[in-house]
Amino acid sequence: MININNPEINVDELMQRIREDVAKRHGQVQPENPTSKSIISNSTATFNHIFYHIDALLRNAESRSITRTKWPDNFNKFPFNLSIIKNFQKIALKILSYIFKDQREVNFNLIRALKESVGLNRQLIEEIASLKAQMDERLNAVDTSIQGMDKRFSAVDTSIQGMDEHLGAVYNRVSEIDNNLDHVDSCMSHLQEYLETMNSRKQLINDHLKTVDAHINTVDEHLESVDTRLEAMNERLGAVNVRVQNLDERDLRNDNYLKNDLVQQKRLITMFLEEARRRLPEPFSQEQLQTFAKEEQHSLDAFYVAFEDQFRGSREVILNKLKTYLPIIQEAKVGTPELPILDVGCGRGEWLELLRESGYKARGIDINRVMLEQCKEKGLEVIESDVIAYLQSLPDASLGAVSGFHIIEHLSFPILMKLIDETRRVLHSGGIAIFETPNPENIIVGACNFYSDPTHLHPLFPPTVKFFFEQLGFLDVKLLRLRENRLEDPLQLIEADNPIASHVNPLIELAKFNFYAPPDFAVIAKKAQ
Repeated sequence: MININNPEINVDELMQRIREDVAKRHGQVQPENPTSKSIISNSTATFNHIFYHIDALLRNAESRSITRTKWPDNFNKFPFNLSIIKNFQKIALKILSYIFKDQREVNFNLIRALKESVGLNRQLIEEIASLKAQMDERLNAVDTSIQGMDKRFSAVDTSIQGMDEHLGAVYNRVSEIDNNLDHVDSCMSHLQEYLETMNSRKQLINDHLKTVDAHINTVDEHLESVDTRLEAMNERLGAVNVRVQNLDERDLRNDNYLKNDLVQQKRLITMFLEEARRRLPEPFSQEQLQTFAKEEQHSLDAFYVAFEDQFRGSREVILNKLKTYLPIIQEAKVGTPELPILDVGCGRGEWLELLRESGYKARGIDINRVMLEQCKEKGLEVIESDVIAYLQSLPDASLGAVSGFHIIEHLSFPILMKLIDETRRVLHSGGIAIFETPNPENIIVGACNFYSDPTHLHPLFPPTVKFFFEQLGFLDVKLLRLRENRLEDPLQLIEADNPIASHVNPLIELAKFNFYAPPDFAVIAKKAQ
């Protein structure tokens, strides 16, 4: 509260007192630690104490500068209870407030300015402390960097000393090299003299080589003429080798034929002599004569084996063609000991051999004794018998599959129908029949190749054969046309924009069908379940 007798505040006196107090307190503060961190901490504590004292003085000055609304408490001790006196007090207070109005405004402005100054001083002190801390950190980093640079300079000095030593060694080495170069120069001089001598000799050698080249050219010309003669001789030898190879193959076939025919002839003569020995001095009976007559049908066995080797193809070719039917056997799940496979007219046994290699149980029948002997030599199970007689000897549903490759074209129509009927009888339910024969849809086969075998009776039309099997009780009858791979098709269709294309292309398509139809087909039929 401001005393009525001292309504004004002496600002100069107040600031002087503040300065003295600050100087006094600043002189009393002693740093406990000489480091920069402790100095900053102590300075901050001192300034906080000073600012607290200044704030207290400013609050006191502000409280004394406010407008008075009542008399000081000290004046209340006097008995001024009269209403006149109270009214006088109020008037006096208003007069005083009016008189000191400007002074109060000045006092308030000064106090506000001092407060803002104190706030700015605080901020400046905090910023100075922060800057000092940052400067200390940067100075520490600089000190650390300087120490590292000192170490690096030391290392550089050491490296420079090593380089000086190395340069000294290099200088010594250079001196040695100079000495060596002098020796090399001396050697080069001698070498130059030697090269000049060698060039002279080289010139002589070149002259000699030219003479040799001329002689070699003459020899080359002679050798070319010799090579030409040798090529001509090689061609003649190749032709001779082909002729000899053909003769060897023909002689081998003839040899096989003669051997097989001699075996058959020997067998017939032996049988005839044995029968004659039994009957002598009696004449041959009718039964013996019939036996001799039956043996006559085997007189061409060896001949037909030679014919097959010549016209049907090698065993390797036939084996590759017959592999087409293995998936059919696998799908039918036949060829087991309970449901074996029978190959009628087994011939040389290619199909039986392929079935054995695939793990199927199979046997074959044929009337050609030479072919049967060849099958037996390969360990195949074969029987000599007529196909119809053998099928009739089998019980019903005893086979899993019956096959015949190029056999049905040798049979007359009644025998073919009986073969199909007996095949259906001996097959187990679900068993299959596979018969392959030449395809007359191919005009070359139907008009020419079919008749290369004199034992063929007549071509069989594929839909007709399918009809035979369907009428005799087979189900799911299919025709499989076996196409051969051809490298080139000489019959090409004419471009559609050609005016004759519509007339010629149908003829080309027909010709391609007739000439390039599969040469063989097979009928595959299944017995009803």
